[in-house]
Amino acid sequence: MTNHRNIVPDILVHGQDIAIPLGRPRPMPTPAAVAAASRVWTMGWPFWARQRLSGLRLSATDADWTAGAGPEARGPIAALLLALTGRAAALSHLTGDGADDLARRLTTG
Repeated sequence: MTNHRNIVPDILVHGQDIAIPLGRPRPMPTPAAVAAASRVWTMGWPFWARQRLSGLRLSATDADWTAGAGPEARGPIAALLLALTGRAAALSHLTGDGADDLARRLTTG
């Protein structure tokens, strides 16, 4: 069940859950993706992103958004939002010294 604070992340992420497997582009509005990433980073259940990705710095290359500290994983805010919510679908869009560690954390549980 969602609440009013989670509507934007829900819409953006679940839209990608549908579009990516179908090979259909579905751009995310950057301001909405930034707001969603900030929300997901600060919330606990169901993502626990801040705890799960502890020791990594996430940096958007197309927006003014960073979180965490450590080796950096950088890329488009949309790819970071998907990673924050545990989705591996956009990992190929992330680079940096922390990108491989982030990928391992998402793909090995």
